[in-house]
Amino acid sequence: MEIKDYFKQDAILDISFFNFSNAITAAYFASIDLEVLRVNNNFKSFFPVLGNVTKVLFPSVLEQLGVPDAQIDEFQSGLNTNGRVLIPRIELTIAGEEKVYSLLSAVTQNADFSFLNGVQGQFVDRTAENKLRAEKEELLDQKLRDQEIIEEKSMRLENIANRLAKYLSPQVYKSIFRSGEVETTSHKRKNLTVFFSDIVNFTDLSDTLEPEKLAQIINNYLSEMTTIALECGGTIDKFIGDAIMVFFGDPESLGEEQDALNCIEMALRMKARVNELREYWIRSGVTGGLDIRVGIATGFCTVGNFGSSQRMDYTALGGPVNLSARLEGKAPKNEILISDDTLNLVKGKVDADYFDEITPKGFARPVRIHLVKDFSSKQHKENRRTYSHRGKHIDMDVFDASDIRAALEELKTVSTKFEELLKKEDN
Repeated sequence: MEIKDYFKQDAILDISFFNFSNAITAAYFASIDLEVLRVNNNFKSFFPVLGNVTKVLFPSVLEQLGVPDAQIDEFQSGLNTNGRVLIPRIELTIAGEEKVYSLLSAVTQNADFSFLNGVQGQFVDRTAENKLRAEKEELLDQKLRDQEIIEEKSMRLENIANRLAKYLSPQVYKSIFRSGEVETTSHKRKNLTVFFSDIVNFTDLSDTLEPEKLAQIINNYLSEMTTIALECGGTIDKFIGDAIMVFFGDPESLGEEQDALNCIEMALRMKARVNELREYWIRSGVTGGLDIRVGIATGFCTVGNFGSSQRMDYTALGGPVNLSARLEGKAPKNEILISDDTLNLVKGKVDADYFDEITPKGFARPVRIHLVKDFSSKQHKENRRTYSHRGKHIDMDVFDASDIRAALEELKTVSTKFEELLKKEDN
């Protein structure tokens, strides 16, 4: 007799299956022919629709549960080929509820008890885990969608900010975005040097030129003047048609004297640039080119945000603003007039001739005004040198002269490209 003959088969099976009886998974044991011999309590609670599943082939159990044919085939081929199988995801509908299970099964072998040879396995309920994973994936997807929305809005805000920058002086733009909000009640009393300029006979010009040509000329003029104003550190207050208002001393100041010197330097550069562009404007249809007048005054102004809750304007108010506008109106063509207070700040560094004594409207006392010639220092004049060439066909301006050799190399490259284009046209 063999040792197995001394034991009852059912008792051995019960002992062997004891560890699975109260497992939290749905466990089963089947013969080598896949006939179900034992199931634990959870198997019955997992799948109440099955009833008593003993003495039934396990593939039939899977089919009754609604497991797809492909997964049943996978189960059988896995056992036959490898002696074990893991199907990580089986989706079933149990009592009207969508459930997700994993099925693990393996062939068992026992040399002493042949009746223990068979297949044991278990269903693991992954429904809660699957829901958590789905929620996590949904949160991740939502996070990605939110990130895309944030990036899209950031790009739109950046685009708006870049467009807004064109309507504000860089200093004002930086102060707004640095503080994060516009202070509507903060106003300061500061000593400013205020600049006003306009184009001589602009009304006649606007009446004679076509709108498109007028826009081209004015935009070119204002662009050139804006570049110079920013290079000199001025705060561009506003454009009023052809008129330009710039002030020095707020939001940033280099000191009252240096602010005044920078303002006069800006005016002199603008005057020179207008003269350089004269031929271009004549070719564009402006008879005689453009001529400007400039007025500069220094004094205490109230500066800050003025306006309504719907629209604010960062500007300066006060006598020096009015005076600089009056001086601009009295200035001769292509000349710069400055107030006595401005001259007192720059005396010894700027050459200026007495021009007149006036009592502008709204002023109680007469004001001495002076005509600016240039800076006194020869070194200062030489440092103002510009690298430009204007001929019959070429209008060139080297805007970065810090490395003039590199500018020459760049010019050679441009020349080569034009020569190549010319060859293509000839061919």
